[in-house]
Amino acid sequence: MDHAKIIALLYNELTAWARYGVRLIPRFALAVLILTSAIMVSRWVSRWVCAGLTRISNNQSLVALSGSVARVVVMAMGVFIALGVLGLEKTVTSLLAGAGVLALAVGFAFQDLTTNFISGTMIALARPIQVGDTIETNGFTGKVLNVRIRSVLLDNGQGQTVEIPSKDVFQKPIINHSRNGLRRIEVVAGVSYLDDLEVAKRVAQEAVQALPFVANGRSVDLNYRGFTVENIQFALWFWIDPSTTNAAAAQSEAIIAIHNAFNQHQILIVFAGHTFDLKQKLFGETAKPD
Repeated sequence: MDHAKIIALLYNELTAWARYGVRLIPRFALAVLILTSAIMVSRWVSRWVCAGLTRISNNQSLVALSGSVARVVVMAMGVFIALGVLGLEKTVTSLLAGAGVLALAVGFAFQDLTTNFISGTMIALARPIQVGDTIETNGFTGKVLNVRIRSVLLDNGQGQTVEIPSKDVFQKPIINHSRNGLRRIEVVAGVSYLDDLEVAKRVAQEAVQALPFVANGRSVDLNYRGFTVENIQFALWFWIDPSTTNAAAAQSEAIIAIHNAFNQHQILIVFAGHTFDLKQKLFGETAKPD
């Protein structure tokens, strides 16, 4: 074995690497400058994206996530450009191919998470619901506490919170009781056949209209809807501001007001199939021939 040749070969290789490294110094310095600039620009872009989204969305999760995504994208572009400057185009191609395969694998492994993410983003952008709205969806009714990327958080009014996945909220119907600022409350009851229907209608409307939480400028409507064996049924509607008045409490107060007003005017509410209608009994016996 010729040791001199081996040493010469090693020397030549090291010398070639050193020369190549010296030639790469300007490129390396440029690549470092590009990476440093990309980091600074990514921070500026992230702040700009967050500031812009804050004006159109109150979803802080979406704003923060969008800012982070924008920052990562800018930094990734800087890394790819720096690698290209260093002449590592094959490395860039390998990284892009690996990122595509990784994204595909993650998408299949976390389908529900991905669906919730996309649905939460669409909810935040379309804004069919907002924090503070009272909504019905997926069999739950409550006040929106938070609209997150992954889920929507509701207060069901019973001391409990309900967390619904974003994909269920996005894909299924939503009843928003707060969108137009007012909510209609319905009270259903019935009056005796022997009562004056016009008087009963006027008494019920005036009793409810006098309640302090009934929306100004909105009329109290009452319509009779059908005959039953025991009574004539009616439905009464009035409007409230759901942001200041609880719907269940408003309905309860309206029922109390109608009941008291009917008692004062001696109007009978027949409330069950076996209610004994004293008016019918009294007038029926009086009307009998001798």
